[in-house]
Amino acid sequence: MSRTLDLLPAEVEAVRAIWPDDEVETLTDADLVAANERYCRMQRMLAADQARFAAEIARRSRPELGPESLAKTQGFRNPTALIAATSGGSTGDAARLVKVGEAIAPRQLLSGERAPARHPHVAEAMARATITERAAAAIVALLDRVAFRAGLEAIEVAEKTLVEQAPGLSMDQLARVLVRAEAWLDPDGVAIREDEKRGAEQLTMREVDGMFEFAGRLTPEHGAPLKVAIEAMVSAEMRATRDAARDGTADPDVPRRSVVQMQADALVRLCEHALGCDRTDLPLQGATVVVRIDHENLVNDTGFATIDGITAPISVATARRMAAAGEIISCVLDGNGQILDWGRTRRLFSRNQRLALLERDGGCAMCGVPPGQVKVHHIRWWARDAGLTDLANGVCLCESCHHRIHDNGWEIRIDGIGVRAKVWFLPPPHVDPARTPRLGGRARYDYAA
Repeated sequence: MSRTLDLLPAEVEAVRAIWPDDEVETLTDADLVAANERYCRMQRMLAADQARFAAEIARRSRPELGPESLAKTQGFRNPTALIAATSGGSTGDAARLVKVGEAIAPRQLLSGERAPARHPHVAEAMARATITERAAAAIVALLDRVAFRAGLEAIEVAEKTLVEQAPGLSMDQLARVLVRAEAWLDPDGVAIREDEKRGAEQLTMREVDGMFEFAGRLTPEHGAPLKVAIEAMVSAEMRATRDAARDGTADPDVPRRSVVQMQADALVRLCEHALGCDRTDLPLQGATVVVRIDHENLVNDTGFATIDGITAPISVATARRMAAAGEIISCVLDGNGQILDWGRTRRLFSRNQRLALLERDGGCAMCGVPPGQVKVHHIRWWARDAGLTDLANGVCLCESCHHRIHDNGWEIRIDGIGVRAKVWFLPPPHVDPARTPRLGGRARYDYAA
């Protein structure tokens, strides 16, 4: 019998204790969150068994069985059609479920003996209901894609690392981790994929219904300056809007603009500036494209580089080309760099301090948004705690997470020093009575190689 069926009754009873009636509206905040977590855990538990069922349906429906295949005897052309019709999902969802099931099910050897699953760490994580079927599928797809080039030992280490890192990440966040993981596992493939993407760059422009419409695709090398510049201008406008609202100088008749509207306006202003370079009114102070690369990789022309705020890695050759182009900061790890501690002589963190802290945090240390949307804040507050403007007292946060820290009683702890230090967030007692630390920064949102 499935282990899931043994564990489900306890989960159901736990939900009943939290939610004794059918009224969701009467639940406290804590009970609502707890009930939702229990339901999500039960979904993950059931998904593990569903994946194994799907793999077995596919095995009994393999093409060589002809009309005797399970799917055909049930009136379906293939196993994914059968599974999709039963679940109400798409055939793509069904195919993904089959692949996960094949990866986590014990294997049957030609000798008749049973062997461990092809991906035992993924299988264990699904059995413990710590990762979803979608997360498992994404991890398995990556590992299978690079298995030949990376080798068995590296694949096993990566599988263990990824299933430990995946819990608590959204699929969007996990996708970014997997892109970086692929670069670590197959660094020689970075330049190859980069060349393929370079040939796919495009920009289309046309007039539609009295509007000017355009769409395009850029490589990380060409997209990074555009992204950094637009994000800097949008951030400046958002700060100005907040300041006006706080000071009471905002015009109530002017509607609040959305981020996409601000981004469109920023692009127009960039183009206007390019057409008349004597203009100096672009709010780009502090906006910098940072290319990161290990010193050993730079010297030996191996591995890959990354651009802060861009998920896809770039080749060493591209990193050198970007550094030579100007207006780019090339940050070489383990090299000699200027790091300054200012103590109480100044309140705002310097540009060099910001760049140094971004090496550790990668963006917002709490939620993982890109560097263009963050500022450096004092861990021990400047005014309340007489906190120092030193690297050891700085953390990169977006505006939303900064307010969450200040308003809701979260605390921050830094373990270690330098770019390898880990940032931990301690929730207030009303969120987690045990105040279990939650990992942040690059250690959470980048591949933890």
